[in-house]
Amino acid sequence: MSKLQEAFERGEFAITAEMAPPKGTDLSHLAECAKKVIGRVHAVNVTDNQSAVMRTSSLATCKMLKDLGLEPVIQMTGRDRNRIAIESEMLSAGFFGIDNLLALTGDHVCVGDHKNAKPVFDLDSVSILSTATMMNNGTDSTGLELKGKTNFFLGACVTPEYDPIEVQLLKMEKKIAAGARFFQTQAVYDIEHMRKFRELTKDMDCKVMAGIVPLKSPGMAKFMTANVPGIFVPDDQIERLKAAGKGNYVAEGIKMAGEFIRQLKEEDLCDGVHIMAIGAEENVPLILDAAGL
Repeated sequence: MSKLQEAFERGEFAITAEMAPPKGTDLSHLAECAKKVIGRVHAVNVTDNQSAVMRTSSLATCKMLKDLGLEPVIQMTGRDRNRIAIESEMLSAGFFGIDNLLALTGDHVCVGDHKNAKPVFDLDSVSILSTATMMNNGTDSTGLELKGKTNFFLGACVTPEYDPIEVQLLKMEKKIAAGARFFQTQAVYDIEHMRKFRELTKDMDCKVMAGIVPLKSPGMAKFMTANVPGIFVPDDQIERLKAAGKGNYVAEGIKMAGEFIRQLKEEDLCDGVHIMAIGAEENVPLILDAAGL
């Protein structure tokens, strides 16, 4: 059983942080950032060519982080590989003792840096979960027996601020039926939305981790609200950043993220948090400090 799963089963407030592999072979900065959260997070997510930008693989980076003493969550998207490659990579992750897997459909290649690449999408997030469940049970997706099975604690994503929310709830039910046991949300900033989402999902057989992305500027907040489906930053938070002054945007954003995490925890609005520093992994310990974690 993974440490993340054990934390949930003990009723702990689970903490994960995102670690994005670099575009290159030098992982030294990521390794230094990772060392600073050892003992402070239950697991670290490793993105899989996020935003369709080519980077070092999630599998290789997971292995590096595991060797450092962290528990990785391998992310697996359907964009770049067919089911043969996905299943092969799952077996490789199982061999390396990687016990957590987050299934994602993946952003389309048109948003990334290899726009002429051929998108695959042989499997989506639900079918990746179904395949991983079969491999946990000892067979591949065709039903053929494996010589040694995987032991993944399976997760998926959800967007609490999506409208209409019923679409997300339906997707959650499908993902749970396929094997998902925890969900990490898209970035959330509105506490009232999380109160409503907690009520809507309270009877679902899963754990929910709120996605935390610290704001870096008022412009970032406005851009995400206007351009990223399912993200809404309340006006009062944008005004608070403005009032802090340009030189203090990042520090104020970290403080705001910490306060939001504390409120989520105190009101029991989620089972944990997933911190996504978006290229500033060195700030994760500061966010944890601000949250009192």
